[in-house]
Amino acid sequence: TFSSNILFWSQTGYFEGAAELKPLLHTWSLAVEEQFYLFFPLFMMVVWRWGKMWLTAMLVVLAIGSLALAQWGALHKPIAAFFLLPTRAWELILGVLVALYLSRPTLKEAPPSLRDGASLLGAGLLLYAIFGFDQRTPFPGLYALLPTVGTALIIVYCGPQTWVGKVLCSPAFVGVGLISYSAYLW
Repeated sequence: TFSSNILFWSQTGYFEGAAELKPLLHTWSLAVEEQFYLFFPLFMMVVWRWGKMWLTAMLVVLAIGSLALAQWGALHKPIAAFFLLPTRAWELILGVLVALYLSRPTLKEAPPSLRDGASLLGAGLLLYAIFGFDQRTPFPGLYALLPTVGTALIIVYCGPQTWVGKVLCSPAFVGVGLISYSAYLW
């Protein structure tokens, strides 16, 4: 029913000891994604007729509103903010905005130095989030900008010719990528 996030929100915090005894806890994020995928097409059907510019503007407004709610929630209702769609929607909307950007037919290739710099910045943001965040980091508020913007920068600017792209195209990283989703589910 795509509602495990609601169940886990009502039962425990993500990092509490009891979470170790819940082998399906990771399904909360799948539930959030599926909830988004149920509502987003309805939103698109309503807004698409106004054109891509209005669609983009409304997505930006929704993302900012969701991020603001996430920041408030991270400080005042951290468990709800962590598990529920309204405070996580902006992360998915950022992905939609990246897809809209990349779908532009007039998109010109960025200069190699910009591609290298932006993908390195993206990788740096991700690494900082991985190694710098801990259970005391208020999340998913403004701190969540680091891994999400980092990922967006890598998606938009990284290619096989960039430094980050060369690392990500290495056999070890490709191997991890090939099994990561299955391992996550398992």
